[in-house]
Amino acid sequence: MTAVRQDAWSVDDDLILAEVTLRHIRDGGTQLSAFEEVGEKIGRTSAACGFRWNSCVRKKYDEAISIAKAQRQKRSYYKKQPSVVGLQVASLMKVEEDSNYYKVEGISEESLSMEAVIRFLRQWKGTVQENSRQLKMLEKELREKDEEVEHLRLINERLSKQVNEVQTDYRVVNDDYKALIQIMDRARRLAFLNEEEEESKSRFKMDANGNLERID
Repeated sequence: MTAVRQDAWSVDDDLILAEVTLRHIRDGGTQLSAFEEVGEKIGRTSAACGFRWNSCVRKKYDEAISIAKAQRQKRSYYKKQPSVVGLQVASLMKVEEDSNYYKVEGISEESLSMEAVIRFLRQWKGTVQENSRQLKMLEKELREKDEEVEHLRLINERLSKQVNEVQTDYRVVNDDYKALIQIMDRARRLAFLNEEEEESKSRFKMDANGNLERID
């Protein structure tokens, strides 16, 4: 349990109270939650923090409070904008937040916003240039891929043509081979038949009396 301090408020205590409270205002939180957070950090009750804020610290940060409220309104508006512009402005708001502008005295919201805009535009320019460089690299890679695809397509067409020619030659040779086999088979059968005919023919010879005599 945090001990409750009874000593006087220091400059550091006031700075913590102002910083946390302004952050809660900017982020859309309540002052009560801010006082509770401050109380946990510096060991005081939230009621004591609230009394200190309203009685003393608040008066020193009227301008910063106005800026924090305006920042909260901007945040609320651009959260409802899903467009790219909304994202860009949200980034700009982040730049403003990181600058801790409410701690700087003698500078207006208008001048600070202008400085934030300039910083943002410089960053955006660098981002655009980097994106442009990457886009050129991707376009170059795409052209190289297209050329490679075209080269492979030509090779595929040439190989397909060669395969078709080989298949055609194979069919011709196969047909010729079949025809040759048929011719050889027919010649073999004819030769076999001729032999049978020769064997089946009767042979005769003439005897001494001039008569023909069959020879078996």
